[in-house]
Amino acid sequence: MNFTENKKFEKENYSESALAAGEYVECEFHFCDFSSSSMAGIKFDACTFVECNLSLVKLSGASFQDVTFNGCKMFGLHFEECNPFGLSFTFNNCQLNHSSFYQLKMKKQLFSSCHLEEVDFTECELMEAKFSDCNLIGARFENTNLIKADMSTAVHYTIDPTINRIKKAKFALSGIPGLLTTFDIVIDRNV
Repeated sequence: MNFTENKKFEKENYSESALAAGEYVECEFHFCDFSSSSMAGIKFDACTFVECNLSLVKLSGASFQDVTFNGCKMFGLHFEECNPFGLSFTFNNCQLNHSSFYQLKMKKQLFSSCHLEEVDFTECELMEAKFSDCNLIGARFENTNLIKADMSTAVHYTIDPTINRIKKAKFALSGIPGLLTTFDIVIDRNV
């Protein structure tokens, strides 16, 4: 099995020939195209992805431990297919539209300035997660644990408080309508 440590990969096209299976430790991937390729079974530990295209990558059994994604395009990913052991990542300024985190445990997860449109957070453990300046239009929250989550700068979310756990979660006053949609009430902003 391939073991690679402390290496920088730049402008590689893995959509045509996939990244070699193995373990990558403290590696950096800059401006690489992984779109529609497979990362099945590959282990990433303390790696960073910068301005990479990972859209539609197959993640079956992939391992992400302490991995950071900066400015990456990540449409349609199924993170629930990853190896759950030690799963930990940070997303900064990423486009994660139409991705799924179904049933993942992501306590203290950080999403910063991300587009999370139509993302599935059903049955996720997102205790103390932070959604800083994120767009959550159409994101699905069902039986999701958002206890102590910080959504105070997130926008366009719809969260039903009757089917999600939101105790001590932080929301901005402007986001309150997103918590009341399920009740089919009219909020008059002119009063």
